[in-house]
Amino acid sequence: MYDMAVIWEWIGFAVRWLHVITAMAWIGSSFYFIALDLGLRQAPDLPTGAHGEEWQVHGGGFYHIRKYLVAPAEMPDHLTWFKWESYTTWLSGAALLMVVYWAGAELYLIDAQKADLAVWQGILISAASLTIGWLVYNALCKSELASRPTLLMGLLFVLLVVMGWGYNQIFTGRAMMLHLGAFTATIMTANVFFIIMPNQRVVVADLQAGRTPDPKYGKIAKLRSTHNNYLTLPVIFLMLSNHYPLAFATEYNWIIAALVFLMGVSIRHYFNTMHARKGQPNWTWAITATLFILIMWLSTAPMFAPVEEAEAQPLTAFEQKFAAADGFEDAHEIVMGRCSMCHAREPVWEGVLWAPKGVLLETEADIARNAGAIYVQAGLTHAMPPANVTFMEPEDRRAIVRWYRAAQH
Repeated sequence: MYDMAVIWEWIGFAVRWLHVITAMAWIGSSFYFIALDLGLRQAPDLPTGAHGEEWQVHGGGFYHIRKYLVAPAEMPDHLTWFKWESYTTWLSGAALLMVVYWAGAELYLIDAQKADLAVWQGILISAASLTIGWLVYNALCKSELASRPTLLMGLLFVLLVVMGWGYNQIFTGRAMMLHLGAFTATIMTANVFFIIMPNQRVVVADLQAGRTPDPKYGKIAKLRSTHNNYLTLPVIFLMLSNHYPLAFATEYNWIIAALVFLMGVSIRHYFNTMHARKGQPNWTWAITATLFILIMWLSTAPMFAPVEEAEAQPLTAFEQKFAAADGFEDAHEIVMGRCSMCHAREPVWEGVLWAPKGVLLETEADIARNAGAIYVQAGLTHAMPPANVTFMEPEDRRAIVRWYRAAQH
C-alpha cells in the first residue's frame, strides 16, 4: 500500500462507486415523484386542500398517497425530506472530478494543442465555470422568462450548447463531456439546495405559524423540478461518455452532446405524457431514433490528428518526466509491440476500429502521458492486453513497473 498510484486508483474507484449509488437514489426518487405527480387522480372524498391521490402496490403491500398543493391543515408528526440523494450525488461527483480530472489534469483535463494551460489554470476554469453557469441559469429563471417556461427551456438548451462548445475549445473531448455533465448536475443540485428546499421550508414555517402559505413558492419549485426532470437522462449519458471515444473523441463531440439533450427531452416527454394519462406520443421515438442516427453519423468524423503531426509536437514537462526516466526505452518497446496495434490512430488489430477509450499509445509522448494507466493496467495488473492476447510476458510487466517507479523518484 506504499504505492500512491495504487492508493489513488482505489480512492477513485470508491468515490465512483459512491457517486453511482447516490445518483441511482436521486434519479430513482426523481423519476418516481414525477410519475406519481403526473398520475394523480381526483376522488370525491379528498380532504380539503388535497390535489389528488394514487393507490399503488409494491412489495406485497398497498400504498395510499395524497398530494397537497400547499400543505395539509395540520402538519404530520413525521415529515420526510428528499434532499440528501441530490446533495451526496453532487458532492461525490465533485470529489470524482477532483480525483480524476484535477489530479490527472495533464492527461485527462488539459489539451495542450487546444490551449496550453498550466494545471492551476485548467483547474480554475473547471471550478469557476460550474459556478458561473449556475448564476446565469438562476438569473434567467428569476427573470420574466419564468412565466414562459417553453422559451426558458429553449434558452437553457442554448446555454448548454454554448458551454459544451466553450469547454471543447480548451479541454480534452473527454473532459468536455464530463464538465458539461457536471455543469448540468450543478444546476440540478443547486435547484434543490437554493430553490426547492428553501421554498418548502417557507411553506412549512408558515403552516406551523398559522399563516396561509403563498402558492407561489410551490410554483417556483415546480418549475425547477421540471427542469431537473428533463436534464436527468443527458447527465447520465455524459457520465458514461468517458468510456466511449466515439462520443467524446470526435471533431463534433459538442454537437453530439447538444443532440443528447434533445434526446433527453423527447424521451422524457413520452413518459411524462404517458404517466399523466394523456396518451402515448409515439412520434417522440421517431425523433429520438433520428437524433441517435445523426449522432452515430457525426461520430464517424476523424477523431485524431495523423501520427506524424502528433510526433512533431514537443513533449510537455509532465511527458518529459516519464520519457527521461530509466527504463523508458524498454517500456516504449514493450508497449509498441504489445499495445499499439489497438491503441493507435488507425488500429490494425482485426475488429478494432477505434482506440479503446480513446487511449493512444503510438508515440513517445502518448506512452509518457499515459504512464500511470499503463503502470496500473499492464504493470501491476493483467487487465491489459485483454486476455493477454499479445502474450505480454511477466518480465515485460516488471519492466513497466520499474520504469514507472523510476520516474517517481
